[in-house]
Amino acid sequence: MASEAPFRPLVSVVITVRNEEPNLRRLFEGLLVQEPPFEIVFIDALSRDRSFEIAEEYARRHPGTILAFQRYGSRGVGRNAGVAYARGEFVAFIDGDCVPDPGWLSALRRELRHAEVVAGRTEPIGRVRYGALERIELYQKGSDVTYPSCNLAYRRALFDQLGGFDPRFITAEDIDLNLRAVHRGATIQYAPDAVVYHQMRATVLRFLYQAFWNGYGRKQLTEKHGSLWSDYRPRRLLQRQRGGMAWLRLCAAAFGYSARIVGGWGSRLTPAASSPIVANPGTER
Repeated sequence: MASEAPFRPLVSVVITVRNEEPNLRRLFEGLLVQEPPFEIVFIDALSRDRSFEIAEEYARRHPGTILAFQRYGSRGVGRNAGVAYARGEFVAFIDGDCVPDPGWLSALRRELRHAEVVAGRTEPIGRVRYGALERIELYQKGSDVTYPSCNLAYRRALFDQLGGFDPRFITAEDIDLNLRAVHRGATIQYAPDAVVYHQMRATVLRFLYQAFWNGYGRKQLTEKHGSLWSDYRPRRLLQRQRGGMAWLRLCAAAFGYSARIVGGWGSRLTPAASSPIVANPGTER
């Protein structure tokens, strides 16, 4: 039986960050050893640290491979801006506090040959006890739509048909995009060999801050899509929370969910879709 022809389409890796200076060199070095062809489109949300300067440094050293731009906004706004600059048939998303396994892109490509959406395996590093807490899956039409966009790839044509990420979301913009994809008929293919290592929050305060906004985003999801978690009963959900950190996370998320209900508190943080792009002159096409 004849083997399949090599499948090496251009993949555009899109990164959006804010204040990730300590992590970016590890990320860029991890991306530069991936299987070609690829390009890296970096969007900085006007960081207060040296994140953009580091990206510019790598863009100068690797012209045509790394593009660096600035645009203030949510993660959805930044990723949409990155995809707008991308040339690839496929777009892969990763976060600034992540490091890809050397075989990450090749593993994604193997699944992208036959799939429109591929989610890789995300492994926590650092304060692992924060990241090891159980993720509450949400299945729609046979696919888990809660795979995070720190390790997610889309066929560009489908991404464009969906209109990209909804910029109104503060968090959970990836779940919203995945929901719209499966409702359009796509299946999310899981690629366990496409591994990304995700740096966990360094302090309890940052961990709870993230949990708060995750809860806020879940309420935004129900406003847009209806009662998505209707199959989950409160008692059943509480039974899944084991240990003090799990309970703290649940309480912080519930507070964020409630904050969205009370007058849409925090909506002022949602950026305007018309916020300008400030490009690095050295990376203009």
